[in-house]
Amino acid sequence: MARGFIPHSNSDGRVQPWEYLPATGSTKPDIGLALVLSSGKLAKASGTTKPAYICMMEAPAAVAAGTLIPVIKAEPDIVFECVNSASLSGVEIGAKVTIHTDGLQVTGTTTGGVASIVDKDGDAVGSRVLVRFE
Repeated sequence: MARGFIPHSNSDGRVQPWEYLPATGSTKPDIGLALVLSSGKLAKASGTTKPAYICMMEAPAAVAAGTLIPVIKAEPDIVFECVNSASLSGVEIGAKVTIHTDGLQVTGTTTGGVASIVDKDGDAVGSRVLVRFE
């Protein structure tokens, strides 16, 4: 399993405050999981859906609807470290890619991308990638 979007750095060095928001009944919290608010509850973000929050806890299974889970805002000045689920060959720094269906990795798809690549260690699947959600 991928380890998700982990805060790497931000523009002013502050520690990002945690918020506690309710999850949908189908959300299995994982550290670094990309999330959006849908009908007032947190749900997994994937594909071309830009995350508003990143999960800061892990649970063995989906939580009950309304369970409060800790998150941080996915603000544009925060750089997140993650891995890629597909080759990034031909995808340059500055390109925007989509989020994998697991909500924990980026893909190599640029059409409708929401994660701007800041840096990458390579193009192979599983390479370390730095992104921001602008």
